Amino acid sequence: MRRKVLLFVSLFMVAALALSACQPATPPEEVPVGEVDCKAESALEAEGAYQVPAPIEGCFNVAFVYVGPHDDGGWSQSHDEGRRWVQENVPGVHTAYVENVAEGVDSEQVTRSLARKGFDMVFTTSFGFMDATETVASEFPDKDFVHVSGYKFNGTNFGNLMGAMENIKYLAGMLAGSRTKADGNTKVGYMATFPIPEELRLGNGFALGVAKTCPECTIDVRFIHTWHDPTIEQEGAKSLFDAGAQVVMTGADTPAPAIAAPEGKWGITYDYRHNCTHDACLSSMYWDWGPLYKIEIEKSMNGTFAGEAIYFDTYEGGMGLLGFMEGEEYMPGVADLPAEDLQMIHDELALFLSGEKDRFALFTGPITDNQGNLVLGEGESLRQVDLDCFAISDTDPCFGGVGMYWWNENITAELP
Repeated sequence: MRRKVLLFVSLFMVAALALSACQPATPPEEVPVGEVDCKAESALEAEGAYQVPAPIEGCFNVAFVYVGPHDDGGWSQSHDEGRRWVQENVPGVHTAYVENVAEGVDSEQVTRSLARKGFDMVFTTSFGFMDATETVASEFPDKDFVHVSGYKFNGTNFGNLMGAMENIKYLAGMLAGSRTKADGNTKVGYMATFPIPEELRLGNGFALGVAKTCPECTIDVRFIHTWHDPTIEQEGAKSLFDAGAQVVMTGADTPAPAIAAPEGKWGITYDYRHNCTHDACLSSMYWDWGPLYKIEIEKSMNGTFAGEAIYFDTYEGGMGLLGFMEGEEYMPGVADLPAEDLQMIHDELALFLSGEKDRFALFTGPITDNQGNLVLGEGESLRQVDLDCFAISDTDPCFGGVGMYWWNENITAELP
């Protein structure tokens, strides 16, 4: 009798185990029967030197093209953070990306491949992708394209998206001037990428901020001719520190200024809110792309995308200065600065966030360049076309305006 009971129990347990093994595991986010999982990763296919993703049928497919690694700690990672935000917050949308894409011919090849594969919308995220994106958009009128930075658009399926980071760099300049003055130095450094209007615009915004808190300070500049190269970026930052700079701000991707800062000196990082992790980092000027991407993607989804040039200002969101936005804490090198300087930065930030002050108010005269020329007279302001262009000959798109081919009077470097 005992053997029969044991046999019965054993058979029952085997049956129970077999039954349980047949039950599928519940996925973290179960996809209802008949629906497509738009959050699934794309299959990758080799095309030339790149692994190009494939769209997912049944989803609205959006691709992103990055000039650097998706986890570069700077510009490309800020865009990838925005892409992932879209993936989680816009129903029915599938996103994918191609990273480390060289500007020029390679970017054209990759962008064309994505359109040909069936992506509904493509975001290209580097200044040097502009002409390539324009070309591919003309070949695929049924697809929508957005180029981030630059200035070109076609009014139909090729738009431009950029924001007034010059406002945030102005605030960072105020911070740099305050720190430099408090440390008994008068030299600041700016590490720029390429000699394009965007970099001069951001450098001049920074310079105006430095002058606000440290009128006696001067600014040196190094052009490093790369968007993302940790070694070159650190060498450029070290060169500025060796030349006497107390604080170095960057226009490139990595936290090089904070890494390269000698003891007692400081760096300000750029692009990505989580790259200010060193004690020598005063702040990061960061982007928040997700909600802005959502707006453009939903336009494309509902047929209202119109290939516009959109240049959003601080009050519209999309950017911030680490330590000064709501809920953020100062970095160690900021907390001991003069209270009146910190209050001045907060007051200026409040004006930008409320819309009382914008990029045109920032670039309002009198402004004098470092050659002694009056760039803007009392009450005169730059126009959008001036922010985007060099007005140095009658062949330039912004001829007739001021343009951005000038350095503010407190910058000691010569123009490229």
